[in-house]
Amino acid sequence: MVFSEILLPANAPREYADRQTLWNAVEKAETNKKAQLAYSFDIALQNEFSMEENIALAKKFLSDEYVSRGMIVDYAIHLPDKEGTDGIPNPHIHFMCPIRPLKGNGEWDAKQHREYLFNEDSSPVLDASGHKKFNAIPTTDWGQPETLEHWRQAWADLCNAEFAKKGIDEHIDHRSYERQGADRIPTVHEGPAVRQMEKKGISTGKGSLNQFIRSTNRMIAAAMKKLAALRSWIAELKDACSEPGAPESPNLVELLSNYYDRRNTGAWSRKAKINNLKSFAEAVAFLKENGISTLSDLEHMIAAESTRSDSLRDSMNIASVRMKTLDELLRMAEFYRDNKPAYDALSQIRFKKAREKYEAGHENELRLFYMARRKLKPYFSESGELPETEWQKELDGLREKYQRDRAMYSSVYRNIRRLSDIRYCVDEIFRETNEHTSPARNHRQETEL
Repeated sequence: MVFSEILLPANAPREYADRQTLWNAVEKAETNKKAQLAYSFDIALQNEFSMEENIALAKKFLSDEYVSRGMIVDYAIHLPDKEGTDGIPNPHIHFMCPIRPLKGNGEWDAKQHREYLFNEDSSPVLDASGHKKFNAIPTTDWGQPETLEHWRQAWADLCNAEFAKKGIDEHIDHRSYERQGADRIPTVHEGPAVRQMEKKGISTGKGSLNQFIRSTNRMIAAAMKKLAALRSWIAELKDACSEPGAPESPNLVELLSNYYDRRNTGAWSRKAKINNLKSFAEAVAFLKENGISTLSDLEHMIAAESTRSDSLRDSMNIASVRMKTLDELLRMAEFYRDNKPAYDALSQIRFKKAREKYEAGHENELRLFYMARRKLKPYFSESGELPETEWQKELDGLREKYQRDRAMYSSVYRNIRRLSDIRYCVDEIFRETNEHTSPARNHRQETEL
């Protein structure tokens, strides 16, 4: 931890600036032992900023977005590992805000109020036990999904404004890859234990999968760029071929032959000439293997590879999203299983003081157990079992499927690279022989980069 502080709204008692006093008061305000006490947040800081700049940015964000709403903010800035994952530092903020709001006089207010239901004749609606039915209406909007979305976007906007002010060519986005429409596959959760093992050179399933996903994302990004350039080039070349004096459908093998003949004419060594002939032979073999002889054939293959690329990318993305879900469920199941003995032991203690003493000594185990139980609630069978075996089997199957899809995408990418290389050769010779009708050269240069 490199910095910590408590930010208070104007109506909060000044003594709440002390962490122990604050959270003792929060707990004392609750009468239900299962009451939720606080919202907990984690936010990544930016390595492009100094630690002092990150602290100032964090304080501004928390003051503008939370304290201004009347919320108390207890935050700490961490730099847990100076080298971080893959040698990248990982500074971040942890902060908590009491769920219960404060009244104007500094006393704790209610979290929600009751809105009773009435029949058409104005009589109260009763439940099976004869009690009046009601809806619980939160007294604040702090727990609403829309508010969380606003906070996420506000943080992104604040960081991006700081990037722009400093002239840094970076941008962060609070939305998922899917919502952004980005052609990237999300990685799975690793956690500190996995990261430490990977850092020590110990291979883990999650770490290896994430490396696999990252390399796939790089390949997808390169493929998307090359496909965009190919489609643009084809469109321009077709326009050029439609002009007077230009061939309607140039023979690609002939253009390749002319290109490599020209290269060999300027080659100074026997090795260079042999390499040129080898490249020409490989290019011609690729065209014949895929039945490509005309510009139209080339266009059809580019369209087909683009379709295959989209299909495999979508398949890998769906698999990755489901793997993340299963990985999280298995992680929660592990928390539940490992910490259930502490809960079982607590259940056997009948006296209040003894229970409180046990809870204080096993706070972390119980917290993890309650969190896991809450998240796993929809998945328990009638006998109280979790389908961990089925989850693990599905996860293993999805990993195998992802690797198969990735291998198929590698084949697609090789074809796209080959098409891009052929495009370079064809455009080079076509430009020289049809200078007045040649497509713009800047696209070719972009692909080379």
